[in-house]
Amino acid sequence: MSAQAKTRWRIDGEEVVSCNCAWGCPCQFNALPTYGNCEALAAWQIREGHFGDTRLDGARFAWIAHWPGPIHQGNGTRQVIIDERATPAQRQALLALASGKEGGTYFEIFAAVCPNVRDPLSAPITLEVDRERRRATVRIPGIAESRAEPIKNPVTGAEHRVRIVIPNGFEYKEAEIANTVSLRVRAEGKLAFQHQNTYAQLNAFDWSNY
Repeated sequence: MSAQAKTRWRIDGEEVVSCNCAWGCPCQFNALPTYGNCEALAAWQIREGHFGDTRLDGARFAWIAHWPGPIHQGNGTRQVIIDERATPAQRQALLALASGKEGGTYFEIFAAVCPNVRDPLSAPITLEVDRERRRATVRIPGIAESRAEPIKNPVTGAEHRVRIVIPNGFEYKEAEIANTVSLRVRAEGKLAFQHQNTYAQLNAFDWSNY
């Protein structure tokens, strides 16, 4: 698809990601994942955005993903979930973005490393996030749920605050790192997984194809 054929779009808002890596997630530093593979749930709340003339303010979407090895080696499997409250036009726009065919570095990269795409789902998505307090909950009934809270000092129990700053990052510039207290995904085959006390990131995002 030529650059001229792409629909102009931009979205910004809040992102919550939980995966099976240890706190810090080596993937953020171009290192190998903690356990050799990657399993993740990511969810987004769009604050403001558009896809052409379609407004995306307030829309939510998520995906679950699995890679048999490091993400950069590809061969991942991914399933997109669109919040059931999205209008038909918003649903079409979000699926177009997730395909990577409408440009935008984040979506292009993940489309390239996730060639195995499951049929998209429509379901209610609840996303509660307080980035400053490092707390977030994602609920997709019958499909997935995760809960993140601050990492705590193992001796005193005090909340431990740590951030990852990537000035030239394509996903985020700064993320608050938290503990995924629980992560459970119920899907077919390799997209079914369950983890506790693993990596979580809470960050703002601002993406576009222009």
